[in-house]
Amino acid sequence: MRRFRVTLAATATALALTACGGGGESATQPDQTAPAPAQTTVLNVFAAASLKEAFGELEKTFEAATPGVDVAFNFAGSQDLVSQLAEGADADVLATANESTMAKAAEAGLVGEQTVFLSNTLTLVAPKGNPAGVTGLDSSLDNAKLVVCDTEAPCGKLTKELTGALGITLNPVSAEPNVKDVLGKVASGEADAGVVYRTDANAAKDQVEAIGIQGADQAVNKYPIAPVEATKNAELAQKWIALVLSPEGQSVFERAGFTPAAQ
Repeated sequence: MRRFRVTLAATATALALTACGGGGESATQPDQTAPAPAQTTVLNVFAAASLKEAFGELEKTFEAATPGVDVAFNFAGSQDLVSQLAEGADADVLATANESTMAKAAEAGLVGEQTVFLSNTLTLVAPKGNPAGVTGLDSSLDNAKLVVCDTEAPCGKLTKELTGALGITLNPVSAEPNVKDVLGKVASGEADAGVVYRTDANAAKDQVEAIGIQGADQAVNKYPIAPVEATKNAELAQKWIALVLSPEGQSVFERAGFTPAAQ
């Protein structure tokens, strides 16, 4: 009888341990019903350097309306962006600061249908306080360190067009690859003056002083936008372009100092 009771006790203990062990084991099993982590789709937008601030504002609107999408920008001189596309860079949308650069991309079969979405003009900028006393594209530049965009860049081509229309010859100390580099040299005091887009002067008004150019409207750059032919996100690319062309998008550009396409 004693032996039988011991056996019953041992069996009960074993069953209890098995139950505990089974409970612990099931607790470590992964939850098969948990949702898989959401994947993020990256929309690569190649854009002229002068669009940095306005496109940055539109990024917030687009991402809020399109969950799971991250807009990634590549801001540079338009000519450099087209070269990168020709070399196989991964991009979904291209926006350039003039039509001739976009035309080169189209001729190479790099982009689809183009739409002009705004225009821009030039102005002079000087460091805060304007220490060199620059007053315009005039004799005040004779002893000033002037920087401009390289003529391969849209802002440089526009500068050449404007000075030709005004009958003015400039003697810059350097020609930069894009407008943001010109602006940076002026803001830092490395240069006494620079020729930039009106919108860049607006964006950097805390760092530079804008000096209007009389007759600046004689040379205007029109900005086109297009989907990249090799995009793997064609629908998202068209959604971005639609936002840029929308009244909401156009109002962002107008506040930045651009002239919307409809004007």
